Amino acid sequence: MGMTDPIADLLSRIRNAQGARHDIVSVPASKLKKSVLEILKHEGFISDYNVDPTGPQGTLSVFLKYDKDVKPIILGLKRISRPGCRSYVKATEVPKVLGGLGIAILSTSRGVISDREARRLNVGGEVMAYVW
Repeated sequence: MGMTDPIADLLSRIRNAQGARHDIVSVPASKLKKSVLEILKHEGFISDYNVDPTGPQGTLSVFLKYDKDVKPIILGLKRISRPGCRSYVKATEVPKVLGGLGIAILSTSRGVISDREARRLNVGGEVMAYVW
């Protein structure tokens, strides 16, 4: 059986790699995952990522970030909208994660953006994940 939820897979791989104190984790590439990683990088949760186009779909290498005590910068990753149970919000109901300490990643008509950006653009959409 194929993978039904690539975003949940991406989040799990990051979570597991951090638990094992890895510096880099590889995931199969997709445009959606790339836009999620772009937000994580922009918001300072990962140091970087790069794309290796070899192979049928390519690979994304994610460079994880730790603080000076080698504690992961990402404390939690939670998948909200799943293929079996989608979760949508209106522009006025975009959630705040941990009172604004974390971010929500939304898939909107303006692309994949953070909750802050969604409020700024006044758009709602599908709540893909929470990161804190």
